[in-house]
Amino acid sequence: MKILFSSGAWQTQTILFQNEHLSFKKVEFQMQDIGGLGYNKRTVEVFYLTPLFMITSETPYDIEKRAEWVKIDKEVNELVLKSP
Repeated sequence: MKILFSSGAWQTQTILFQNEHLSFKKVEFQMQDIGGLGYNKRTVEVFYLTPLFMITSETPYDIEKRAEWVKIDKEVNELVLKSP
């Protein structure tokens, strides 16, 4: 059952932080549509190798305190959800 729900693609909703020195490293809030059951949500550090291939990892708990990360809060809305 878990495999069935984890098979859909994660879509970026908001880019929260971007690395000051490496523009291809970002922290993103992502959502995954699981149909009638709603959405899975996660916040991950993303390392883009190409526009189509990326590596994700856990977000450090103290990211706001780290000097190399710049808060940008850029809305992407890849799921095309309506704003309230």
